[in-house]
Amino acid sequence: MEKIGLLCMKIAGRDSNKKCVIIEEIDENYVIIDGETRRRKCNIKHLEFLDEKLDIKKGAEHQEIVDVFKKIGIELIEKKSKTVYTKPLKKRILKTRAQMEKKKQQKTEKKETKSEEKKKPETKKSKKPEEKKITAKKEEKPTK
Repeated sequence: MEKIGLLCMKIAGRDSNKKCVIIEEIDENYVIIDGETRRRKCNIKHLEFLDEKLDIKKGAEHQEIVDVFKKIGIELIEKKSKTVYTKPLKKRILKTRAQMEKKKQQKTEKKETKSEEKKKPETKKSKKPEEKKITAKKEEKPTK
């Protein structure tokens, strides 16, 4: 039995009670579906077959399926793809760039100071010898 193009209703999972159409047959237990549901691999046991068969090709694009669903009177709600809110991301990127530049600048400054120190001959300061404090120890006389 050719299952491609069969209109179904999903009866299990988070996409339950939503209409879909079979796009590809993987094996006797699994098919790929698309429609009001997400395009995904699905167990045949989780589908309830409806009487209608749609005219689509094997592996049809999502837009083709949307058009076919509109023809039969089922309106598909297009969800926006998940994207990262860019403003905080831009701030984070700018902040990390600033930190990296600051570190680079500090490293170059350290290198410059080291190279300057090497170029200048060190003058030894004459150190005064430390004066030792002489402490008078009382000599104890041995007792007999």
